[in-house]
Amino acid sequence: MDNHLFKNIEKKTGVNMKDIFDLANSLQSANFKDENTVRNVIKRVSQIANKPVPKDMEDKIVKSIVADGKQLDFNTIAKMINKK
Repeated sequence: MDNHLFKNIEKKTGVNMKDIFDLANSLQSANFKDENTVRNVIKRVSQIANKPVPKDMEDKIVKSIVADGKQLDFNTIAKMINKK
């Protein structure tokens, strides 16, 4: 992929693309029926996005994801975090 494009994205967002790719890779095999796994993913997205997630919001997101159990991607979780 184009390194120049990623550098521009990093510059505009302040988000390290390596972190994004690492997260995306970890999501592929994650068990979204496991509460601890889901909490860890939420914390990781929160750190990458530099946006803290209050405990009550984290609980709502976890409940929603664990109940559904479907695979998620970074955008879905980021949207949930941004709804607070």
